[in-house]
Amino acid sequence: MKKLFILWLAASAALNCFGQTRRELFKAKVDIVLTAKYNKVTYDTNYISRPEGKLTLKLRTNVSGAVFNIHRRVNGAEGSSKLSTAHKATLSIGASYKGITAGLALNPGSLSGRNKDYELNVNAYGNRYGIDVIYQDSRTLSGPVSFNGKDVYLERGMADMKMLIVDGYYAFNGRRFSYPAAFTQSYVQKRSAGSWLVGLSYLGGRIKTTDEKPAEASELRIYVGHFAVGGGYAYNFVIGRHLLLHLSVLPTLVVANRNNVEVNGERRDMDTRFPDFILTERASVVYHFNRKYFTGATFVMNNSFLGDNRIDINYRKWRLRAFMGIRL
Repeated sequence: MKKLFILWLAASAALNCFGQTRRELFKAKVDIVLTAKYNKVTYDTNYISRPEGKLTLKLRTNVSGAVFNIHRRVNGAEGSSKLSTAHKATLSIGASYKGITAGLALNPGSLSGRNKDYELNVNAYGNRYGIDVIYQDSRTLSGPVSFNGKDVYLERGMADMKMLIVDGYYAFNGRRFSYPAAFTQSYVQKRSAGSWLVGLSYLGGRIKTTDEKPAEASELRIYVGHFAVGGGYAYNFVIGRHLLLHLSVLPTLVVANRNNVEVNGERRDMDTRFPDFILTERASVVYHFNRKYFTGATFVMNNSFLGDNRIDINYRKWRLRAFMGIRL
């Protein structure tokens, strides 16, 4: 019996060792693949390079908001609304290892109960192509509403909004121009360069009044869903050995929509009116203290302009981010 127990312990130890060896081999293979992809040179090294170090840690603070402007014309009467969400502020920490990034965000406003708006941002920037996906669920819309000489004010909770924004780009000069150098710092722009862009945009969602609205205010629901294509330009200014400035604009023209408006239970579809368009604007400043430490800020705004002969809609979504980072 004693010999069987000893054999069982030896077999268990061997299996654990084998299992540990397999895990280590798997980790090694994954690291080899990531390293090969990370170090693959598909760009002009006179203009772009990878930063030193395998691991990048960043502390970020984010502030975002949205504005919904509406102008209506019905049977000779006119009205307008300007509804804004509460500014949403979050703190986050992010870690990037050979191009793979993970992060954790904290919203102090939600902890205190002041701001329960929900927002999800997914960003993937490459030298050739990239995408932004933004989902916003807001219950803090508020602002003045007027129609046919009557003025009311919508307080928080009287209207809510759900919006999805998807923006994609392709940079023709991806060998010398780097979007991630300005926005994710996974590359370093060594010399000034720019690129023409082609892009696709989608904006979909709805805004509606709730049961808490004033009795004199109309029951309103607006649904927007439009797809746009276009082109623009981006440029990275490298100033000295430490400073990078980025500016870009990407207008896209709406080519298809499913927009409709419902007022007091009466619904009608909205036609596309030329030129309905979505405008994506980006700006960034990055300062490298040395090869290890850096800081900066980024700004992204999405503007949509659409309407027909009875209603004009402008939706603006923006995000400001400040960060500090270290490379190890």
